[in-house]
Amino acid sequence: MRGQLLKSLFSLVITLLCLGSLLTTLIWYMFDSNHVDPRRPAPQKKSAPKTSDLCKGCKEVIEKVMQRYSQPWKKQEDNYQKSRSQLNSKCHGFEKAIITQANTPVGTKLVYDGEKRRSLQVTPEISSTFTKEHPFPNKTWDTCAVVGNGGILANSGCGEMIDSAQFVIRCNLPPLKNGFEKHVGVKTDLVTANPSILLEKYGALMGRRRPFVESLQIYGNSLLLLPAFSYGHNTPVSLRAAYTIEDFGSPIRPVFFNPEYLQKLAAFWRGQGLRAVRLSTGIIMASLALELCRDVHLYGFWPFSSHPHGLYDLTNHYYDDRKTKTKFHAMPAEFELLLRLHSQGVLKLHLGDCRPGKK
Repeated sequence: MRGQLLKSLFSLVITLLCLGSLLTTLIWYMFDSNHVDPRRPAPQKKSAPKTSDLCKGCKEVIEKVMQRYSQPWKKQEDNYQKSRSQLNSKCHGFEKAIITQANTPVGTKLVYDGEKRRSLQVTPEISSTFTKEHPFPNKTWDTCAVVGNGGILANSGCGEMIDSAQFVIRCNLPPLKNGFEKHVGVKTDLVTANPSILLEKYGALMGRRRPFVESLQIYGNSLLLLPAFSYGHNTPVSLRAAYTIEDFGSPIRPVFFNPEYLQKLAAFWRGQGLRAVRLSTGIIMASLALELCRDVHLYGFWPFSSHPHGLYDLTNHYYDDRKTKTKFHAMPAEFELLLRLHSQGVLKLHLGDCRPGKK
């Protein structure tokens, strides 16, 4: 008898819950003015905003930038030599940007540039991953191309011009095949790799490593520059990258940023008015190029979402639309600095399409 009573009560509770749910749905349907009629077709997605809508906040800024940029460019040797001398005396990029067994011997205490309280003492095992010889020959290249990954490079036709440079620097393992060759070129002498790429695309190299090695083939025997000692979590995956390259006999040459150089470079640009939690790879490589090269050309550096010529929409990168971590990088401020150096004739920014025979 008691069991039957409990069973009846349970059935009553279930019935009340169902009725309550139906009543709630009915009330919501009757009074919600935004409900969707199931007999009507699903609403269409909003069309992309027009160019004029996209550029309300940036059109005037871009026009001012292009007004400055449109002035005839000519290298100003005095300004170039001054900038180069300042960078060399404050940061010593030529000698110290990249760790070698000579400038960072066993026993050296490396202080992480992104975590000032973290340090690491160089052991023989870690030292074995450092390049033995200085990565740059004791000379200055005539022309260097520093290639950013901005969407402005898409359909630019700049590949031939980029590849004509004596020394080509690329950032963060960018794709160079599948039609990109015409616009970004393929020649690579140095390419950087953010450890986050190794984590996201290659599982931190904890599993199968062949896809990582095969992806490096396009860069030939270039230098692969990793910020292994910027943050503690960068070190293990960067070392695994170096071991993987060695184990598979890849011709690419892994090297590591010297955190001391990165600290000094950040301090140098802070002194020039640049405020950012972290410098972007692009401005780091442009700075190093000023120490290594007589003529520095920058491609793919454009922080806005609209093209300077025509103000049509751009993706964030020439190969995808993944957004930049603006929390760390002050992209517009960095671009302002590079534009200033362009206006001073220190380096040359290339904005827009490239015409054959024009440098």
